[in-house]
Amino acid sequence: MEVVNALGRRKTAVARVYLQEGSGKIMINNRDYKDYFPTGILHFVVEQAFDLTETTGKYDIKANLKGGGYTGQAEALRLGIARALVKVDPEFRPALKEKGLMRRDPRMVERKKPGQPKARKKFQFSKR
Repeated sequence: MEVVNALGRRKTAVARVYLQEGSGKIMINNRDYKDYFPTGILHFVVEQAFDLTETTGKYDIKANLKGGGYTGQAEALRLGIARALVKVDPEFRPALKEKGLMRRDPRMVERKKPGQPKARKKFQFSKR
């Protein structure tokens, strides 16, 4: 099997995922994902697509992550892995789609407006 690549995004994080058959190694920016992500919740998020498709340990992942924070990067990686798995086997799509792993989360930080301290916060109004 050749290398399958996919892209995942979340907030400002971008994950370029390269999937190939192997022993289940997940390398992120040339580091193991358990070293890269600090918490067990983020480890679960990264492994979620494999758990749903019951392919844990069948594929090796090499990913380049850029931008955002840990959570955004983990969720971008999850989307990239899900998209790569669907490229390998289209039968995985219904299971992944049902759990919401095939959807790019559109929530972004709202920009700060001029004349305001933050995006929605206003300066205190003074009548006189």
